[in-house]
Amino acid sequence: MSLSLTDRQRKELRRLARAGSVEHRFARRANALILLDQGWSCEEVAAALLIDDDTVRTWRRLFETGGMEGLSAFDVGGSARGLDEGQVEALGEWIDQAVPTSTRQVGSWLRQSFGVSYTRSGLVKLLAATGFVFRKPQVVPRTIDAEAQQRFIQEYEALLNGLRPDEAVMFADAVHPDHQSRPAGCWTRKAGPAVAVRANSGRDNVNVHGAIDLSTGATVMLDELRIDATTTVRLLDRIEQRNPDKRRIVVFADHASYHVSNVVKEWLGQAGRRVELRFIPVYCPHLNPIERLWGVMHKHVTHNRCYASQRAFAHAVLTFLRDTVPREFRRFRDQITDNFKLVDASGFRVLT
Repeated sequence: MSLSLTDRQRKELRRLARAGSVEHRFARRANALILLDQGWSCEEVAAALLIDDDTVRTWRRLFETGGMEGLSAFDVGGSARGLDEGQVEALGEWIDQAVPTSTRQVGSWLRQSFGVSYTRSGLVKLLAATGFVFRKPQVVPRTIDAEAQQRFIQEYEALLNGLRPDEAVMFADAVHPDHQSRPAGCWTRKAGPAVAVRANSGRDNVNVHGAIDLSTGATVMLDELRIDATTTVRLLDRIEQRNPDKRRIVVFADHASYHVSNVVKEWLGQAGRRVELRFIPVYCPHLNPIERLWGVMHKHVTHNRCYASQRAFAHAVLTFLRDTVPREFRRFRDQITDNFKLVDASGFRVLT
C-alpha cells in the first residue's frame, strides 16, 4: 500500500532529509557514489537523494580528485575557508578581468589555480563573502547624449507644469508583435512536470501604430499593413478626431523616418492642425513611456500564450491596447509612467 503525504508533511520530510550532521551528509555523498558505481545517472541519483544533479557531479569530482579526503571536505557557509588572503585577492582580480557568467566557471578556475573544490552553493557563499554579486548587464546605446536627455526631461516637466485644460500630451510609437509563442519564466511546483508552451507555425505579425495619453490612459491604436509616413498622418489625424475639445495636442515620438518625413511635415503645416509633433532624443527609447506599454502588452497577451490563428492573435493584441488599457488604466498606471531617468554609459562598466 502506497504512503500518502500532505504537502506540509512532504515539505518537512524533505527539509529533514537535506539536514543532518556532518556524518549524515558524508553518508549521503557515499550513497551517491555507490549508486553511480551501480550505473545510475547523475539525474537519477539526484532524484533519489532529493538534490540537484550538479551537486552529484561535484561530489563525483571531489572523489575523483581528492579521494575520501576530498569527499569528506565541506564548505563553511559565509566564509572563504580554504583560501588564504593572497588567493582571495587573486580570485577577485581574475573575476574583474574575466567577468564569469556562471559559478561553474569560477569553480573550474579555483580547481585549476589552487586545487580546491566547492559545491555550487559553496561558491555562491564564497563569492558573496568576498564582495561579489550576480548582475545582469543593462543595455545602453552605443551613442547617447546625457545633456540632450536632461534638456528633454526639463522641457517635458515645464510643458506639464504649464499645461492648460484645453491641451493634451501623448506619446506615439509603432510595435510589431510576431504571431509566435513567447516563453516567459513562471513559478510551478518543483515536484510537478516541466512546463511548455505550444509553438505557432506562422510568422505573421501585427503592425500597430499607436499613442497613449498618460493622464487618462486613453489610447489611439491603428492596425496597419505596414508602418510609414501615411500611417503616421493617419494616426495624428485620428488623435485630433479623438480630442475635439483640445486646442493643442503635443505628441512625442522618436526619430523614425516615417515620423520625420516630408509627408508628415506637410500635414502638420496645414491650417487648423492642432497636433504639435515633438521628438525624443535619439537612442533614448527609455524616454518614451509607450515603450513600457508594449512591454505590459507582451506580459499580459503574448507571454506563455499560444493563439491558434493570426487573426485571434491580432484580436487579443488590439483588444488589450484599445479597450483593456484605457478601461483598467489604474491597474497599469504604475507600469506605464513618465518617471524618466538619465542613462549615461559613463556610470557603467561597459563590457566589450
